[in-house]
Amino acid sequence: MPVGIVTGASRGLGLALTRALVERGWRVVVDARDASSLRAAWPDAPDTVLVAGDVAAAAHRRALLAAAGASLDLLVNNASALGPSPQPTLAEYPLDELRRVYETNVFAPIALVQEALPLLAPGAAIVNITSDAGVEPYAGWGGYGSSKAALEQASAILAVEQPRLRVYAVDPGDMRTQMQQKAFPGEDISDRPPPEASVPGLLALIEGELPSGRYQARDLAQVPA
Repeated sequence: MPVGIVTGASRGLGLALTRALVERGWRVVVDARDASSLRAAWPDAPDTVLVAGDVAAAAHRRALLAAAGASLDLLVNNASALGPSPQPTLAEYPLDELRRVYETNVFAPIALVQEALPLLAPGAAIVNITSDAGVEPYAGWGGYGSSKAALEQASAILAVEQPRLRVYAVDPGDMRTQMQQKAFPGEDISDRPPPEASVPGLLALIEGELPSGRYQARDLAQVPA
């Protein structure tokens, strides 16, 4: 049975992806900051795969890896922090909030990869969830966008340094999620696709053989897994 870790799996894309993986026979260790939300999302899951906590905390990352066991086939760094809402300009961005965004979106994924490397089997996949905001300079997205740009470059370098692994930076596209609503307070986001629309592309990467690189999930929806 393949084993994976998916962070931020109590809602949104993390929840949708993990459900698909479990249906396909994976054992997946999941986390979320809030223990009650995590249990509510996974009422029938054994306690051994539910690890509540903040991925920016070293002790929590150790607990995630301990729950995974001796070998790991997949690591999905999905947990993210948006930052203040409405999104401030960089000229007005509170630096303590910016540090928190980088701690969650950049430092935590890198740290979790560092700690997971001894467990990752040859050919295992690391999937770092990114955003078009990491490529396009949208006004007001300097915090979140620049953090995702940093994660994308870290992913590209990791791919060069770890050729035995498949390292992906994946833009899932706009989604009808709580984070998307927070990014656009007061707006109607009902026209956005649900996170489930991005899952087929992610599965094509996870269970396929595409080389390391940056991908857009919905462009991969028709690629055989």
